[in-house]
Amino acid sequence: MENAAAPEKDDALTRLRLDIAYDGGSFNGWSKQPDLRTVQGAIEDALAIVFRRHQPIPTLTVAGRTDAGVHALGQVAHLDLTDAQLHSLDRPRRGKLAGRVYDGPASLGRRINGIAGLDSDVYVSRSYIAPDGFDARFSATWRRYEYRIADTAAPRNPLERHRTLWYPALLDVDVMNETAASLIGLYDWVAYCKPREGATTVRSLQEFTWHREDDGVLVARVKADAFCHSMVRSLVGACVAAGQGNLAPGRPAEIRDEAARTAEYKVMPAKGLVLVEVGYPDDAELGAQAELTRRRRTALVASGPGMDAPAL
Repeated sequence: MENAAAPEKDDALTRLRLDIAYDGGSFNGWSKQPDLRTVQGAIEDALAIVFRRHQPIPTLTVAGRTDAGVHALGQVAHLDLTDAQLHSLDRPRRGKLAGRVYDGPASLGRRINGIAGLDSDVYVSRSYIAPDGFDARFSATWRRYEYRIADTAAPRNPLERHRTLWYPALLDVDVMNETAASLIGLYDWVAYCKPREGATTVRSLQEFTWHREDDGVLVARVKADAFCHSMVRSLVGACVAAGQGNLAPGRPAEIRDEAARTAEYKVMPAKGLVLVEVGYPDDAELGAQAELTRRRRTALVASGPGMDAPAL
């Protein structure tokens, strides 16, 4: 196997931000994997075409690595381009500008979308030069997800079936809200996560609410500084168990504090989950936030699970 080509010259890199949406139903999650279709893999395959004459092919750093089947409307990633790669975007590939100013960095998203095709399940809504200090992962201060459930009080709309869980019981939204409120705070969430080696399960759950839409569909809104693997779907599952009367409203918080996984609730399927938004500080604070997050994560991993560790 040939080695990747070296950069054409030793220029400083320019960082671009990509805002991305995707239907996760046909993807095996975000992270690139051999012989599996992933969101990162699909976008980087398109980048390989865009920059085929300007090696090496850039790779993506993402705000949050979504699991298989999870959707996104507000995913964020960054990539670093050499000077040659950046200037290769400066000329339109075809068509007339009709007096418009051409924006090379903005054209990267359009080129990726063009390669993906009009019926693609992944879409880059915006691409542009990132502010100084920006890091899609480490500059982020929070992530927000939503989870949709159509219980027996809601219509079963086939047009929404790819992003809504159909649940065969009536759920009490007030009990689910009571349960969700009891879970908010900075804790070790090992009971609600699938731990990854070398990673912490301490997170700050900042918001967790349930409401019924006008059509009767239940929607959870969940916000935290970060989430560990399967955390949101596990929290939703605990609330569903409480809303159905299978768990006391206070039991999910007890499970959290016991710090041990349990079969008292079911982890909900991925298809109802959407990454809606990633939050960042003001541009002037991006670099400092990224450095702070790196230091905190290092301290968390070094200290192991527990409440003595700082927040992410």
